[in-house]
Amino acid sequence: MLTLGISGHFDLLPDLFRSYMHDAAACLVADGELVAAVEEERYNRIKKTNRFPTGAVRACLDLAGVRPQDVDAVGYYFTEELLDQGLRNFQLTAPVYQVGSGKDLLLDRLRTRFDWDLAPDRAVFARHHLAHAWSSFARSGMSDALVVVMDGRGEDVSTTVFAAGDGEMRELRSYPVPHSLGLFYQDAIGHVGYGFGDEYKVMGLAPYGDPATYREQFRSLYALLPDGGYELIPGLPDINPTVAPFYAIGFPSRTAGEPVTQEHKDFAAGLQEMLETVAMHVITHWARQTGATRLCFTGGVAHNSSLNGVILRSGLFEEVFVHPSSNDAGSAEGAAIVAARHFGAPLTRVARLTSASLGRDLGTPDEVERQLSAWNGIVDVERPADIVDATAELLAGGAVVGWAHGRSEFGPRALGNRSILADARPVENRDRINAMVKKREAFRPFAPAVTTEAAATYFDLTGTAAEHGFMSFVVHVQEDRRAELGAVTHVDGTARVQVVSPEANARFHRLITRFGELTGTPVVLNTSFNNNAEPIVQSVDDALTCFLTTEIDVLVVEDFLVRRREPVDRALDDLVPAFRPDTRLRKDWQPGDDVSGEVYLNFSFGPSTTVSPAVFDLLAAVDGEATIASLAGELTDEARAEILALWQRRFITLTPKR
Repeated sequence: MLTLGISGHFDLLPDLFRSYMHDAAACLVADGELVAAVEEERYNRIKKTNRFPTGAVRACLDLAGVRPQDVDAVGYYFTEELLDQGLRNFQLTAPVYQVGSGKDLLLDRLRTRFDWDLAPDRAVFARHHLAHAWSSFARSGMSDALVVVMDGRGEDVSTTVFAAGDGEMRELRSYPVPHSLGLFYQDAIGHVGYGFGDEYKVMGLAPYGDPATYREQFRSLYALLPDGGYELIPGLPDINPTVAPFYAIGFPSRTAGEPVTQEHKDFAAGLQEMLETVAMHVITHWARQTGATRLCFTGGVAHNSSLNGVILRSGLFEEVFVHPSSNDAGSAEGAAIVAARHFGAPLTRVARLTSASLGRDLGTPDEVERQLSAWNGIVDVERPADIVDATAELLAGGAVVGWAHGRSEFGPRALGNRSILADARPVENRDRINAMVKKREAFRPFAPAVTTEAAATYFDLTGTAAEHGFMSFVVHVQEDRRAELGAVTHVDGTARVQVVSPEANARFHRLITRFGELTGTPVVLNTSFNNNAEPIVQSVDDALTCFLTTEIDVLVVEDFLVRRREPVDRALDDLVPAFRPDTRLRKDWQPGDDVSGEVYLNFSFGPSTTVSPAVFDLLAAVDGEATIASLAGELTDEARAEILALWQRRFITLTPKR
């Protein structure tokens, strides 16, 4: 049976609030096998987007070589009741809009965007946590397991515990939304200047702090109860519960962009300790209550890899599995499984998922070469006899490499197909990449990628079996190897490791192996191939754009090596500017005024920036065909810098004239 799973909303407004129905994706499941899985952000280039996953659906169908009419059913990642209630709520807050039912909207989007008249009874709406649970268990390779789903919310619950086995998923207990650890963590991080989607940053900040500093305040916010129960102490209606205890002690809340102080580090440490304490209270009880020896942990909280490391070290389980896309993108896969089961298809046990390379590739060698050649006015392209050997030598020589190969990964982490790579040894590489590529805080750690053969030499993977290929677990770096791995060992001696096997990713494994032969250390620094303004790159043009607008030393795309020909700001003239679908221009003016204009991206929390009158006029004339030189003539240095900054921040695209 062939079923399509979908997460995301229906494009009712361009700026639908960013935390609502986020992580839009599509997944295609054929007789229990996950054949394609793609996040919409890779196509519309909006991080954690909640737009309807048009590009992702199209990619899944193309990857499987099927037509929409070949799909037996479509699963959606929330119940129809919850979806309809949300739509009614939306209409009450925006009464100028008339919306239909969730099913009508889903069928309409399939019909108008894919010419697909899906029969209404073939649209299946899944309970959100059930979708999460099936996505994880179906990929675990386990015959039975305790399945714990922990996220912000799913309908009226925030955590659900299941017992999986014999082709069934039996609910043991659920915890209501007011007890949501996911929402609590998301709300609390505002104290240190972060918000929705930034939880992983605070997790990375926590090891710099002392959890004892604010332990009393955090302990006042929860109570552990018998039998795996707990309560979060509510605040006033519509008031973040963390406000009162930290306001009472005069905690110096941070505004985004301000320096991070020791108080903020201690807050992060206390928050992480609280999350681990409450989560482990739940998981420990149900492990002992059921006698389960295997755990599937999923939902957004399961992307807290520090918590996952605590689970490994607890010794509660013989085996733990965390899906590479445990966020709501992964629940699209679960919705596809629920749809198949709705129509009587049994769950077919398949081997454990070991590769997240489930998206589109970069094209055939000829297609890749043609795309790269189009940029020959700004880059030099060569094809070494052995691209892996050439890249290993570059890394060993100190280069930072953009690496794009094969099918893109499903989930929030680059795992060797859309990665930025560097030598994991010099501690300076951490600071260098944070500054020159990511434009992010210096405290943020990078992950090591190591071969299976060398993993135990460098990392304590504990006695608990786990799939370490997805960067899901923070483990301890072996004490005698911490100085050697300066760029990837965090301040507390840990690392979010990726163990690379030849079966999961042969080329990446060969690269790390060859790097080890050259340096004596078969470990590389691996971070996602993107800058701070965009999701992970998907296409050849995405990779070139990221390369040209950062200080990455060299780009590798499949078998080709790419270097800059000259400083990028001096090579803008022959490029064609175009707007992203969400780019907007705005200018307040009075007759005779010569004022600056504004460029902004028209989605929730989309960025904006002011530009000079000359650059605003250039942008106003953009037609997607004319080059910068033909639009502007002779560019001043100031105008060049402005245009380059707009490209770096992804307000506009620049491509060769084709």
